[in-house]
Amino acid sequence: MPALPLVPDPMDDDADLARRIAGHDEAAFECVMRRNNGALYRVARAILKNEADAEDVLQESYLAAYRHMADFRAEAKLSTWLTRIVVNQALARRRSRDRAETVVTFNEPEPREDANASPEQSTTRAEFRRLLERKIENLPLAFRTVYVLRDIDELSGAETAQCLSITEATVRSRLFRARALLRESLSRELDMATADIFHFGGERCDRIVAGVLARC
Repeated sequence: MPALPLVPDPMDDDADLARRIAGHDEAAFECVMRRNNGALYRVARAILKNEADAEDVLQESYLAAYRHMADFRAEAKLSTWLTRIVVNQALARRRSRDRAETVVTFNEPEPREDANASPEQSTTRAEFRRLLERKIENLPLAFRTVYVLRDIDELSGAETAQCLSITEATVRSRLFRARALLRESLSRELDMATADIFHFGGERCDRIVAGVLARC
């Protein structure tokens, strides 16, 4: 049987991929990992708030999935099945580690910027991205996880409910609350920033005053 290409084919069938992986087709498994790495890392990262822990959980989850791939029954998408494994592994890691947590910024490779963007635009986007990441990290765990799955990884309400073993109504409620908390937090940040907008003081103020008085 020919190995699958490393670049995922959108037409690959989940059941066929799972069957190949269960048969120890490493190319098929690499295909699945490359297809899901970003989304699964974000889920683990959202739960654990730590890059190293998230990477460890991602690896352990893939190993668990590889060992149990024969149990996949295609009742849900393979990505959903993998996400549930990551969620369970991440929650277990969170329960077992020291409860004292520190805020750590996301350290994923910087997204590719618009080639036509000016340096100022690129810097502004990077700063806003880091601000948003900090605000997401400050959300309560239940809201943060739903927000990442729905608004960042773009899973449906049904898929998110399957991943977290909750109802779709709970997904909607948590997502609504997460968005409201983010808006409130970002609004406060905006209010603080606009308080000093076009600030004119210090040496600039002294210079104008001195210049005017010198001409009087």
